[in-house]
Amino acid sequence: MAKVIVAMSGGVDSAVAAALLIRQGYDVEGLTLQLWHANRTDQKVLEAARQVARQLGIPFHVVDARESFRREVVEAFIASHLANETPNPCVLCNRALKWAQLIDYANKQGAQFVATGHYARILPAANGKFELWRATDPAKDQSYVLSNLTQQELKRSILPLGELGKPEVRAIAQNLGLAVSDTPDSQDLCFVDQQDYHQFLREFAPAATQPGEIRTIDGRLLGTHQGLAFYTIGQRKGLPAYTEALYVLEKQAENNTLIVGTANQLGSSQFLVRPVNWISGEAPALPLSCSVKIRYRANPVSSRLSTFDNSSLLVETDLPLRDITPGQSAVFYEGEKVLGGGIIRADGR
Repeated sequence: MAKVIVAMSGGVDSAVAAALLIRQGYDVEGLTLQLWHANRTDQKVLEAARQVARQLGIPFHVVDARESFRREVVEAFIASHLANETPNPCVLCNRALKWAQLIDYANKQGAQFVATGHYARILPAANGKFELWRATDPAKDQSYVLSNLTQQELKRSILPLGELGKPEVRAIAQNLGLAVSDTPDSQDLCFVDQQDYHQFLREFAPAATQPGEIRTIDGRLLGTHQGLAFYTIGQRKGLPAYTEALYVLEKQAENNTLIVGTANQLGSSQFLVRPVNWISGEAPALPLSCSVKIRYRANPVSSRLSTFDNSSLLVETDLPLRDITPGQSAVFYEGEKVLGGGIIRADGR
């Protein structure tokens, strides 16, 4: 009987993932990672996960990963804001922190596999490698945030929810009488909720939260922004009144200026990505036609990948995109299969 360590977040998805693995005959143990000392929901998460483990009758463990999380994820999040990017810490966290901690703990416990409640699929390839595929439910697909995983993680991982939808998962939890069956989906970063987001940045990235000028692309002064970290490319909310709707076009760190413009001035059809992670472990032959997602909730767009330099890919999209945002992940798909992904950079042509 193979042993599997299940990451338990205190929510319904990880609870059902553990329950399904028990049903399939695995020797299951639960693990919750403590991630951030200032997260006031941390104790609630631990208690909810512990209660689920008790209901399922499985061993439950807690690993203090707060220092690693601060070093690997929070500091990178802050550095990205200081570079006037809009970071996506979940993509980085999954490989650099969560899977690293899970596999390390699994090794110590003699477990062959680790598992999470992510909605995505891991499928074996004919060449003996493993592929990452979208979940069958497109509304819940989380393959985007797993695009940084490698063969090392995939060969040790099980994703039990990849072929289920959320209603099915909740129904399983209700049938099992799990206390978390009606737990709402989390909408905030795990280390800072939306209410405290601005305060977090003021405390940890003060240089990126200093007021400055808002100017049009031709230099006209329109007002004052509250700090470049509080804006993202394509944003419309919170900008001065104008003859037309305004959008954020650029964040100029050298003079702390927010450049805004109209809809017809926004967008591009090419950008750079680096570093790049290829799921197979090998870069495909380039140029390559594929589809690309530039945000978690974005629709895939037909694109062409080509070599830009030794460290960057040039992505050219068939249609201009309004919200190409430095710091976000660009994820490459071939149909339902994830080819890989990387970080959008500000020096795209």
